[in-house]
Formats: sequence, structure tokens, C-alpha cells
Amino acid sequence: MADLKIDVLPMQGIPDGTIIKATGFIDTTTAPDIEKSIEQVFTQKKFKIAIDLSGVDFVSSAGWGVFVSEIRDIRENKGDLVLINMVPDVYDVYELMEFSAILKSFDSIDDCIKYFKA
Repeated sequence: MADLKIDVLPMQGIPDGTIIKATGFIDTTTAPDIEKSIEQVFTQKKFKIAIDLSGVDFVSSAGWGVFVSEIRDIRENKGDLVLINMVPDVYDVYELMEFSAILKSFDSIDDCIKYFKA
């Protein structure tokens, strides 16, 4: 699999919000990188996190595991972790594995921001 590029960006209009934009593949080799990025955001006391998957063509079980494993701590801190801009192949797995019961997803950052403002 290919490498993973991660950019951590502020979320416009949400002071305690962060966008983690991933590009590449999230697999057993790169999942620890995304986990490290989420944990770094925690240290900044930002618990409203959107993972932008628009540049990700593949998420392995290790990647899904990172997203699900972080949910409890995030929600205990009155935040949430949501997924945005999933490509069709990634979204199909998200639906098939019923991750929609655990993780919210949005088609755009604007919809995500509306959710966090509500």
C-alpha cells in the first residue's frame, strides 16, 4: 500500500474543532499515523474532530478500528469524531460494516460544521 499524508487543520467557526485530512491509504502500516494525529489533537483539548477522507481510496480494518476506538474518550469530553467526504468505495465499506451505527458521516465540511454548531 501507499503512504499516508495527514494535514491537521482548524475547523472554521468551531473553536474546539479540528479537521484531519488524510490522503493515501489507511492500512495496518499507516493507521498508527492517523491515531497519533488524533491523540495530538486531544492534547490541545479539541474534541470535535472531522476526518476528511476525500483523498483516501482504502481503509483497512486497522483504520476503522482507530476511528471506533477513539470514540469513547472523545464523547466523554463532549465531542465527537465524524467522517466527511468519503469516496464511494470507502463509503460502501462504512455502510456494509454498519459503522454508521457508531460514526456519523457527512458529505461536506459545511454539513459537519452545522452538526457541531447544533
